[in-house]
Amino acid sequence: MARAVLSSFPMIDPETYREVLSERVEGPVEIEVADLGSAERVIEAAAGADAVVTDINTPVTAEALAALDLRVVVRSAVGVDNVDVGAAADEGVTVTRVPDYCTDEVATHSVSLLLACLRSLKPYDDDVAGGGWSWEAGSPVRRVSASTVGLLSFGPIAQRAAEQLAGFDAELIAHDPFVDAEEMAEYGVEKVEFEALFDRADHVGVYAPLTDATRGMVDADALARLGEDSVLVNVSRGPVVDADALLDALERDEIKGAGLDVLAEEPPEDDPLVGRDDTLVTPHAAWYSEEARDDLNRSGAADVAAVLNGKTPDGRVDPDADWL
Repeated sequence: MARAVLSSFPMIDPETYREVLSERVEGPVEIEVADLGSAERVIEAAAGADAVVTDINTPVTAEALAALDLRVVVRSAVGVDNVDVGAAADEGVTVTRVPDYCTDEVATHSVSLLLACLRSLKPYDDDVAGGGWSWEAGSPVRRVSASTVGLLSFGPIAQRAAEQLAGFDAELIAHDPFVDAEEMAEYGVEKVEFEALFDRADHVGVYAPLTDATRGMVDADALARLGEDSVLVNVSRGPVVDADALLDALERDEIKGAGLDVLAEEPPEDDPLVGRDDTLVTPHAAWYSEEARDDLNRSGAADVAAVLNGKTPDGRVDPDADWL
């Protein structure tokens, strides 16, 4: 009997896995739900398992992969930064992800954070709740159509955000070494170098995956290139942005504000970026809609079924991909 161990993380739905696997795999597949969270727990819970379906908080390390006899690791997300993809390939383990289940949701959330910060919705709401009624509570507010918005990385989510932002008549620029200028131009976006992105942009949305190359790439130097009316939005991974540098820029009023769906530590413990008047933080929820959650689980389950059936899953991660 095949066996799959699913993280108890709430976005992973064991009933959907049972339904899909029963339809697509001949013979029974045992589904077990476990509280993961660490490599040690993965080793303990997945002993003898064929598949592990992991979450954002659980590292699947080289040590865990060597200790187990897995056939597939499903990362229930777009990114795979907490899975050692190279070690998995060495062990003959397929790693899959679900790259497009929440493209529209994350793009919409990023634009929502940008507009909420740019239009000072949080300070306005706080002012009214405290008995005030002043347009000056959120000043200064700049016109969206007079701004330049920079997109850091230009994968499917950033591309969808560009389509949404096009309606606001803002100038759009992007930096991504893996996307050529012609493809960006199809979205009305100009390709620029990293430094030029921060020199020219009034506001920046961060969409880059977390890799060795992108960790901390939005640092003090990059933030210093922005203006005092600038907004930084991050819907990628917390560590892509240097949290200390961002806090310092906010404390010094060097930028207007930040909209963050991701933090360096999740959930946060005494994070000084949380609770600030100039910072809007959401709980890594940009991915969420009921439709996206269903797509996530059906796609992940279909990948498990494909591997158990000896086929290549749709969500397979190429261990030699340039972006890893």
